[in-house]
Amino acid sequence: MAYNITDYDQIVNYIYNLRRDRAKFDLRNIKRLLKLVDNPHEKFDSILVGGTNGKGSTVSMIASILLEEGFHVGMFTKPHLSSYTERFVVDGKPIREDKLLEVCEEILPYVERMSRCKRYGRPSFFEVTVAIAFKLFEEEKVDIAVVEVGLGGRLDATNVLNPLVSVITNVDLEHTHILGNTVDKIAREKGGIIKREGLAITAADKIEALRVLEMIAQRRRAKLVEVCRDLVFTIKSAGLDGEVFDLKGLLGIYEDLTLSMIGLHQVVNAATAVGAIELLSLRGIEVHEESIRRGLGNAFWPGRFEIVERKPMIILDCAKDPRAASAIRREFERLFSSRRVILVVGISSDKDYESMMREFCSFSDMVIACRHKVMGRGLDPNILASRAEFYGRKAMVVEDVKDAVMMAKKLSSEDDVILVTGSVFTVGEAREIWFPRNTILGRSLNEGV
Repeated sequence: MAYNITDYDQIVNYIYNLRRDRAKFDLRNIKRLLKLVDNPHEKFDSILVGGTNGKGSTVSMIASILLEEGFHVGMFTKPHLSSYTERFVVDGKPIREDKLLEVCEEILPYVERMSRCKRYGRPSFFEVTVAIAFKLFEEEKVDIAVVEVGLGGRLDATNVLNPLVSVITNVDLEHTHILGNTVDKIAREKGGIIKREGLAITAADKIEALRVLEMIAQRRRAKLVEVCRDLVFTIKSAGLDGEVFDLKGLLGIYEDLTLSMIGLHQVVNAATAVGAIELLSLRGIEVHEESIRRGLGNAFWPGRFEIVERKPMIILDCAKDPRAASAIRREFERLFSSRRVILVVGISSDKDYESMMREFCSFSDMVIACRHKVMGRGLDPNILASRAEFYGRKAMVVEDVKDAVMMAKKLSSEDDVILVTGSVFTVGEAREIWFPRNTILGRSLNEGV
């Protein structure tokens, strides 16, 4: 049967093929699957991170701080840039392929069993991926797992957790056909991860979102902390080497915190991460200031304003929606106002490409449109080139992502800046030029745990 396959590539293809089924927004299936494998999610503590943008960066910062404090830390994120195993990290290292195979041998027979059950049906790709993560974390005996929410929150498969702290980075329009067509409707879905009598923090900056989150917290008698109200930061210096800022936190004042990640939005994420760490004190978990400092300084999240070459400067950024595109625009205006910018862009067909291209073209001089290869989701690059020309930018189409990057290098001078952006999938394909497949953070995944 399908689950008896023991080759890594075949196992991953089996899991990918689950994407053909319509995604489920109901917790019954994931609860059933986890029960069949002895409820691994009940065997470790967790921090659950939802929101529209910045989830992965915030997860990486929280995990880095906890690791510096000496905790045995699991980290679950999505999607991956290059290899499926990137989604499952223990103590800063992605799991090995053979370890993934071991866990799949435990879980996939139950996936097959549920597939034959009319009451439940076959678990979805994300449900199976979440179950794999939780089983891995149980078997690795992690102290705390920092888990990124998939879609929304209330009915997301990760919401079976009872986290120490719930984090909602921000709330904006996304997946409106599923989550709702207004910010307050989406906030109701995101706020679903706030638990009764729980602890929560958000950096949401839209009034309508904050009102909904505050209402949910009040009804559930949960403590909700807000960045820019309960935590206040001041940026002291910023540049291509990262950010330096002061933070007035919940437990004290931190001066001259350094962050290797670039951008104001990353300082907001850092403040959110520190607030989440401070809230752990209400659960009897103390984290020292030095661990916070080292953790933020060491935190890294690939494909987020990641500089991979200097002459010309080539930057990879996974900006995947208008809010993220606006953030990258602000950074380019701040850092590269006098330099020519060549944009390599590939956007998924379900995104608001009109708004994204308006932001991108506002600081770009030339556009090379391409299409990523994931599941046929890439938008026709001719559409992107047409929008670039509408905004008065020179544009060309180079279908393949890597070829598009090579064309940008060919057309650039040493003083130019090349930005590769528009989708996690676009950046993932481009990143393989510098980091071969099955590597992340410049390290082979098979050197993981």
